[in-house]
Amino acid sequence: MNDARRIPAHAVDRPALRRQLDAGVSAPLSLVVAPAGAGKSVLLSQWAQSRPDLSIAWLDISAADRSPDLLARRLVEAVFELVPDLPAPAAPVEASEDRLGEAFLEDFAGTLADAGPIVLVVDDLDRLSGSAVLGDLWRLVDLLPPNAHAVFASRVDLQLGWSRHRLEHGLVEIRQRELAFDEATTARVLAQIAGKAVSPEAVAAVNDRTEGWAVGVQLTALSLRFSEDPDRVVDALADTDRLVVDYLSEEVFDALDPQRRDALMRIAVVDEMCAGLAGTLADVDGGRFLADLERDSMFIVPVTGRTGWFRFHRLFRDLLLYRLRAQHPSEEARLQEVAADWFLADGAPETAIEWLLRARRWERVIDLVLTSRRDMFEQTRMGTVAGWLRRVPPDVRSIHLDSELLYAIAEGMSGRGVVAIDVLRELISEDRLTIGQRQIALTYLAALVQFHPRADLFVESAHEALALLAEHPEAELPNLLGLTTRPLLEFVAHGSLGRAQLFRGDLAGARTRLEHAMTLPGFAYAPYRVHLLGSLAIANAIDGWLVTAAEQADEALSVARDFGLLAHPSPADAYIARALIDIQRGEPDSGALALDEGALRAAANQRSQLMWLGHLAGILLDPSAEQLPGSEPPGPPPRLVRQALTAVAMRKARLQGTPIPPPAQLASWSPIAFEEIAGLLTSGQSAAAHSRLAQLRFEPSSAPPAAAVQFELLCAWTRWAEGHRSQARERLTAAIALAEPQRLVFPFIRGGAPVAELLETLLTTRTEFVRTIISRSRSAGGPRVRGLAEELTKRELELLAFLPSRLTIADIAARCFVSTNTIKTHLGHIYRKLGVSGRDAAIERAVALGLIDAREIARVG
Repeated sequence: MNDARRIPAHAVDRPALRRQLDAGVSAPLSLVVAPAGAGKSVLLSQWAQSRPDLSIAWLDISAADRSPDLLARRLVEAVFELVPDLPAPAAPVEASEDRLGEAFLEDFAGTLADAGPIVLVVDDLDRLSGSAVLGDLWRLVDLLPPNAHAVFASRVDLQLGWSRHRLEHGLVEIRQRELAFDEATTARVLAQIAGKAVSPEAVAAVNDRTEGWAVGVQLTALSLRFSEDPDRVVDALADTDRLVVDYLSEEVFDALDPQRRDALMRIAVVDEMCAGLAGTLADVDGGRFLADLERDSMFIVPVTGRTGWFRFHRLFRDLLLYRLRAQHPSEEARLQEVAADWFLADGAPETAIEWLLRARRWERVIDLVLTSRRDMFEQTRMGTVAGWLRRVPPDVRSIHLDSELLYAIAEGMSGRGVVAIDVLRELISEDRLTIGQRQIALTYLAALVQFHPRADLFVESAHEALALLAEHPEAELPNLLGLTTRPLLEFVAHGSLGRAQLFRGDLAGARTRLEHAMTLPGFAYAPYRVHLLGSLAIANAIDGWLVTAAEQADEALSVARDFGLLAHPSPADAYIARALIDIQRGEPDSGALALDEGALRAAANQRSQLMWLGHLAGILLDPSAEQLPGSEPPGPPPRLVRQALTAVAMRKARLQGTPIPPPAQLASWSPIAFEEIAGLLTSGQSAAAHSRLAQLRFEPSSAPPAAAVQFELLCAWTRWAEGHRSQARERLTAAIALAEPQRLVFPFIRGGAPVAELLETLLTTRTEFVRTIISRSRSAGGPRVRGLAEELTKRELELLAFLPSRLTIADIAARCFVSTNTIKTHLGHIYRKLGVSGRDAAIERAVALGLIDAREIARVG
């Protein structure tokens, strides 16, 4: 069903321009660029009405759409109103960077693939000029599936790089010269609006003076309607040196009945109005008033997708607001507060907050924000809460300590950790906080360990929070979005200590603390449960407890799916844990999609420490790559990652035959110690390797699997280098016995070719697990398969491996804990890179390129 706007009664059909828009539908984008009042929106409405075969989703952009949360919601709502059965996008918005982000854009584009022939009209795009989301909409054009088309309408040319679309797609562009009225069109508009005959001479004069500018013609027609002497209007029009719009607006406005003029000024304070709101603002019969305006062509436009809602033409509204401010300087703020009260009564508190902010009613803003519900957090809209409170002057916020606390929490959760840390530290340093407020401040300061490289700084805050909670169990706690109950505070403090230990590299301590947190009542809260399970899964995955890690990661993602939280940042840990598990099992291609999903969610609220873990996983997934796509995460890495990256650099040098020593000699076991001893063995220094093994404080029987396997491997390698074959076989057999229950392959891969040779030489009787180790050790880091102009990414190779199975897209999505939209988007990229149009053709092409083993084919129809 086509959802086009209603077209003004005075509008004239423009068939030639409609045909141009028809011609553009087969390309990703059409462009309509012309000044205000040139008739862009009317033309697009006429075209939409002429195309009942297309679903047309229309977005009138406002300044509020600079908020990525709001713009994302409006994009989805516009499409779902037309095609309600589509799968909803599950990817998060990168609100911390004021962007929609690649994850959301890909997911949304995947949604459109199932929408049938669909057009997304984005009107008044110039209102996003200079914003990050403008670039995101331009990126969306590149991601659109073949069934989708975008039309951008703007007052100005936004210089987004249209030239590529001109060359590749024959970009349709309609500009001011095409939209300008000829004399015949001007005559029809004048006659329809003025309601009286207009001489050809007058028509020619109007068309010449306005240069066919649609709103200029319309304003002239209104002046003619109100004038007793049409020739005088035309003469004045021709003689005046003032801007046409100024002169004619005054002519129209001053000719109105005073009561109607006053009502128009009062209604103009709101961006959009309905009968009830207009009636409240202007003390009139709202329904009749709006109907009369529409009948009289008084620059009122129906809002697409909101039955009964209207907006003024931007130029006309500017005039009305100018007059209101000149005649009644204090009235605008009062009317904005009236509008806020109307929206509150109508059950729209968020819209009410926006109008109270514009009215500068700070106390009321704070009261309403503090009564917001927990779902603002669960729906990943903490950036909205932070944005509201950011607009309240700091000196006003500081008087209301609860609002300052919530502001810090919201800034932290939306990715502005530095701001949150500064605010909370300042609050804690003062004596104004109650005990309950101090408990909250310390707890959420500890939680910011995820955003800062120095985990030690937040351990003290967590301990102080726990001590204060234990010392004052009855302290009164302000309710801040439902996130400040005592059980949640205790849970967050313990969880933050666990994460601090994780980032410091104390995996055993992290496990102990996180497992204790699981026993607390706060673990029942789904978002925090998902987060904690994911963190625990990461610790277990790194240490090689892969069976437990997989159970925890999958439980976290299952809870996220059941509670609609897959788009929330909280599953980021679980996705990254899944990638680490696959790396440890020697299946890097299977972890690529999970890593991508985790990295995107960590970046959504700029959890830099988790982003570094994702960065490390990316290096381990593809050690042969010269560099990873994208840049490094912000700030220095946490200690855990820093040590791992040092070990990676040492391994790379060792495999190239030029081992390098560690930055400092370590007394206890670590990946760096493994590389140091492996480097000595590579250099033929078996005695030194033996000595270093003896110096390390290590007890394999109490060590986690990954470390125990690595230690036994080095012992086997050392014994082999010393000529003790039976002892080498014994230690190698012990390593395999430790690794096999967890399917732990990566320690063997880390050793490189010498370990693979050791396995092949010493183990004549080989289990399936041993054959797997040898195979993956030999192939790890091998050359990439080439033959495509644009190579498939790791995540695309992972999805490609699913194609020969009988799994549907929904099945694949369920296995990967992603949306079907994400799978469809990636499959579209795969088909494009392979130069095919469907699944079977992709399989054939992949087999020919050696990307899929022909023996594994199970063709799907």
